[in-house]
Parts: sequence; C-alpha cells; structure tokens
Amino acid sequence: MRPDRSNLKEIARTLFEQALDECSIERAFERKLRVADAVGVRLLVEGGEAIALDRLRRVRVVSAGKAAAAMLNALLARLRLPASCELQGVLIAAERPANLPAAIQYFCGGHPAPNEASFAGARAALAMLHALGECTAHSNSSRDDSAQNFTPDETLCIFLLSGGASAMMELPLDAAIPLDDTVAFHRALVHSGASIVEMNCVRKHFSAVKGGRLALAAGKAQTLSLLVSDVPPAHLDALGSGPTIGDSTTVAECREILARYGLMEQFPAPVRRFFASAELPETPKPGNLNARICKLVDSDEMAEAARRHAASLGFHAVIDNACDDWSYDAAANYLLKRLRALRREHARVCLISAGEVTVRVDAAFANARGGRNQHFALYMATQLRAEDGPIAVLSAGSDGIDGNSDAAGAIVDEHTIDGETRRESALRALAEFDSSSWLSARGAAVVTGATGHNLRDLRILLADVAD
Repeated sequence: MRPDRSNLKEIARTLFEQALDECSIERAFERKLRVADAVGVRLLVEGGEAIALDRLRRVRVVSAGKAAAAMLNALLARLRLPASCELQGVLIAAERPANLPAAIQYFCGGHPAPNEASFAGARAALAMLHALGECTAHSNSSRDDSAQNFTPDETLCIFLLSGGASAMMELPLDAAIPLDDTVAFHRALVHSGASIVEMNCVRKHFSAVKGGRLALAAGKAQTLSLLVSDVPPAHLDALGSGPTIGDSTTVAECREILARYGLMEQFPAPVRRFFASAELPETPKPGNLNARICKLVDSDEMAEAARRHAASLGFHAVIDNACDDWSYDAAANYLLKRLRALRREHARVCLISAGEVTVRVDAAFANARGGRNQHFALYMATQLRAEDGPIAVLSAGSDGIDGNSDAAGAIVDEHTIDGETRRESALRALAEFDSSSWLSARGAAVVTGATGHNLRDLRILLADVAD
C-alpha cells in the first residue's frame, strides 16, 4: 500500500501511536506473565522460575513510576492468591486509579522533581518491607507466635518499576537533607546535559531507596522485579535509578560525573556536604542481591513495532539507535545525513531511532517551555532544505510529556521554517530553550496527554519522492 505523499506528518504521528499501542502495558503482561494450574497455582514469568502462588502467605507490592498504575492493575488482574494470603502494597503514581484495593497505599509522587508524597511513598515502602524482616526474625526465634510464623519462601515482594520512579519515589540517604534541597538537586541533574545513565548513577548514591537499597530492605523474602524500561538496554540498573537491582556503578564514577558536569557548585550546601563526605557509602552490588528480574517491554520493541508498520505502508524502514544519549544537534545531524544517504538508494524511506538525546539548559532559561524532543525537532527544522524534497520528522516521548510543556514532542517538515524571518525566530527560540512556544504557535506540537507509559523517546524520519 502506497502512502499519501502529501501527508507525511500524519503518517509519522500514526506510526508513533501504533507503536505505543503495540507496546501497551496490558499486552506486555500478556506476553511475559501467565498463571498455570497443572501442579498447584504457579506464576510463570518469562525467563525465570515459576513462583508457587498457592504457598504464599504474604505478598507485598511496590509500584512506582509513570506506568505504575497500569502495571499494578495488570498485575492484580493476574494474581491468584490463596484467600488466607495477606496482600499489602504501595503505589506511587501520577493519578490514583479507580477501584484501588484498600490494602494498597497511594501516593501522588512528583515529576520531574520529587514532592512531599515522593518522600512519604518511599518511607511507606521501606517501612512495609522492613516489617517483613521483623516478622521473619520472630519466626526464627523461640517464640511460639503463629501470627508471626512466616518463612521467607512464603513471602513474595513484587516490584513494578517504570521510568519516572527516580523522582516519584525519593528519600535522601542523609535524612537531614530537606525536600527543597532535594528538588534543587534533581533540577540541576536534569539541566546538566548528562545522560540518563549518568544522572541515575548520581541519584543512586544520593538515595535511601535507589541503587538496590529498596530490595535490600526486603531481607530474605522472595523478590520479583517487573520492569517497563526507559533506559538503554545494557543499563537496566539505571531504570528508576535501580531500586531493586544491584548497582554496577561506584562512588568513584559518581564523583567523576559530578566533576565533569560541574554539578557540585550547582547543588545546595547540604547536598554538597553529602557528596563531599569521605564516608559516602557505596551502593549494594549485583552479588549482594538475589533478585529475579523480568523486563516486560522497552524502547527497542517500540522501535521495531514502528518499523513493521512503516514497512507495511511501502517505506524502506530502518532502525538506527546509534545516536542514543548524544547531544540533540549531533543526533539530528547524524540522522539527517543517514536519511539522505538512504534516500539515494530508496524512493520512500522511514528512519527510526529510539532512545534519548541530551540538552544542556542554560540556567538563565531554566523556566522556558520545552523539552528535549521539541528542542531536537526545532533544530531539525532549521536543517531541512527545500531540495531535500518531502520530509517529515517526529520526535516524541512515549510518556506524553516533554520537559515542562504540555506536549509529547513535535512534528516538522521542510516547510516548517519558510523564510528568513521565521528562521531567525526559530534560532532565537532554540537559544532561549523555548521550543515549545515556537512549535505550538505553528501547530507543530504533538499533544497526547500523559500516556501512563514510559519507553523513552521515538524519532521517526520519513522521506518520499516529490510530486
């Protein structure tokens, strides 16, 4: 089927929406988890050992991140627990879902910066998990207290983690650091130009719940982490700053990142003192945690879904994630060069790139409206030439949120910037990090609303022959 050449922008948006739909939370759970009854009631998790649900006496659930509510709903729909099994949980999400069980505590955690509920949710999760260890200690003592007589294999802790958990569930390791200073710490990281892996290395060493410390609180209980990943595939321990995965980074790496991006001077005094301490504690390492981990879905699957749909429309469709975590301008220049090269060999081309780009924001413009996707798209618009022929470029976040704007991203083409006056205003918007205002005024913003999902960003570049 040949696409309508006159509306490449509409095709790009449709591809984005189709890819998101194929990678929905519900579909991910259907693919990776199922319940079997052949030998007792067991939860079968792809890539791991079956969990005997009918033996459980306690289940604890912590769900945090932008996809937390959808993940919790999908899990509860599949858990078949004995009537005597005690279920408790903590949900840290942007919105309270309907019909939330009374046993699940809800906290409206903040993003992109933590709030009071982020702290309260982290404290509640830690308290719930620490209580498991206290009960197990009682069961191993000489006390004959059947109410406390639980063994570790009768207890299961399930962690549902998705992007955004770094801010939405937060608690400084130094209890003396207040919320305002923690917010300033997070803001400095986000504006630093550091990659997500680098930022989350620093966050792990700052936090009482990150870098494996949340799972450590569960003691000897069985644990299962189900992940919706918004980090590079090789760095799963960076997802949500790795609350339940042994940390592959070190204090030395953390300090090198702080120095490279000049972050210490941007932090409030209590945060500076914390990181400057010679006794800064190391995080739990992979060998310290016996954790079962299942990645439900990630950005690679989203990119592949977009590729399949583009190919079905007659495009020569290619995925190229080489520019993941590059600066926005380097990534745009690379992808545009690749698109032009592909176009010399194929009449209709779709180039897809998943991951994130970085933008280092000047502190003077920290409150300007925009985000990395719109900044990338606006820069790309300044680089398109009329002689390139029909081209559309979409860059959007799968969570539906780009920076501090109402948009998920933007779509531009070779006509978005037409004339020298418009080019000058576009360059000024880039310099002032105000891409959202400029693109919205010209109808180029992609507004989806919060999707309740988070699989990083997707860039779709379409090229066709001229009429």
